Amino acid sequence: MAALICGSLAFDTIMTFEGRFAEQILPDQLHILNVSFLVPSLRRDYGGCAGNIAYSLKLLGGEPLPMAMLGSDGADYLQRLQSLGISASHVGQVQDTYTAQAMIMTDRDNNQITAFHPGAMMQAHANRVSADSRVSVGIIAPDGRDAMLEHAAQFVAAGIPFVFDPGQGLPMFNGQELAQFIEQATWVTVNDYEGKMLCDRTGWSSADISRKVKGLVVTLGAEGCEVWVDGEKTHVPPVAPAAVVDPTGCGDAWRGALLFGLEKGWPLVRCAELGNRVGALKIAQRGPQNYTLDFDPLG
Repeated sequence: MAALICGSLAFDTIMTFEGRFAEQILPDQLHILNVSFLVPSLRRDYGGCAGNIAYSLKLLGGEPLPMAMLGSDGADYLQRLQSLGISASHVGQVQDTYTAQAMIMTDRDNNQITAFHPGAMMQAHANRVSADSRVSVGIIAPDGRDAMLEHAAQFVAAGIPFVFDPGQGLPMFNGQELAQFIEQATWVTVNDYEGKMLCDRTGWSSADISRKVKGLVVTLGAEGCEVWVDGEKTHVPPVAPAAVVDPTGCGDAWRGALLFGLEKGWPLVRCAELGNRVGALKIAQRGPQNYTLDFDPLG
């Protein structure tokens, strides 16, 4: 069975700042902020939430179907998907704009500053979710605002259970819209910062949200994650990485593992354990799609 992954395909320009952002930004001078960071290393990677999640799921042995929109410069990404054996049957392309671009700067403490140009992603609502006997689960990852709203409704109409993963797209929606997403979704996943914002905007606690879906997962970075089911919280401990090199795409790697487990009908805690393990592999490599698997996910 396949997982339909609604989200972005993007080119990531990743830079490393060898200092700390906090030491370069004066809190009492934010109203006249004018700061420059020297970044000795720079590289370009294939990225975007849909691409990164698909990469993780494929690596684990699943069948990802990314649903996204590329721009006029997207030919290289299509070739990339083909080389990985990932179907591009749900990937569209528009010729009058660029593929989404993320400029990501990471400091020595793994804090990140990102500038994101959505480009073709803003046309992602042209792709439509429909009933498909191959698809057993879906996910709504950060994407164009209209696409996220419409794809959620289309998942429901098609009878496909899905994960709501708002990520950095969460600020685009008000409390009523976020509540509607939760009520439509089967599972919800956020990081700890997003989780606080989600609770604040909806007026619901994590326990409340978990009672409206089959489960809520709040990832905590180096602290592992919290799995909430029916109002009860279980802490899933982290997996120590071989090295901490680059956090870019760790959350997406985790979500690919989540989809793999959900496809297998695993309990949410077991899915989270696999996610923590894959996230530890990813953070030890530069870029969101350059790590490899060194264990059997079914073992």
